[in-house]
Amino acid sequence: MPTNNTYILHFNAEEPEFDRVYLEHYAALHHYAYTLLEDNAHADEMVQDVFLKILERDEPLSIHTSLKAYLYRSVHNECMNYFKHQKVKQKYQQRSMNQADNHTEHALNKLQYREFEKHLLKAINGLPEQCRTIFQMSRFDDLKYAEIASQLGISIKTVDNQMVKALKRLRQQLADYLPLLICFLVKIFK
Repeated sequence: MPTNNTYILHFNAEEPEFDRVYLEHYAALHHYAYTLLEDNAHADEMVQDVFLKILERDEPLSIHTSLKAYLYRSVHNECMNYFKHQKVKQKYQQRSMNQADNHTEHALNKLQYREFEKHLLKAINGLPEQCRTIFQMSRFDDLKYAEIASQLGISIKTVDNQMVKALKRLRQQLADYLPLLICFLVKIFK
């Protein structure tokens, strides 16, 4: 086989030479793969893949080191490729899970917001008439207290008192939705 430190390998599955090389090196290569992977079945798979690739080659294989070194390097490369594949698989699974979580969270947020809107409208409609009118003029029409007082013919102090009353009642009735209520009120103030 050797010619000036170059080995030429060309096997087919029926050749006794392949069986000899396989049997001679399998146990040590499997042990080496096992030390890298810590999994018996995957170690076996890596060694089998190395020998299968040698068998499937159409052209002879030129080895410029020893056959043993070549086989060890091949098993090492197979194991490293396995690790890379596992990392890619994990990243993909993690990304898929994150996307599913985000989608679920987004749908849940929309559902919670719709629920909040329904309760908010019910709470606003439950305010006494003057209180509701002042709240709506302030929050929905963006009017200042002085403008509301002028339009309704009441004092600014009355507008202020009615707003305090409205906000207090809304906070009490929407306590379960406090984070959404805060976001809603902050949006309105902008």
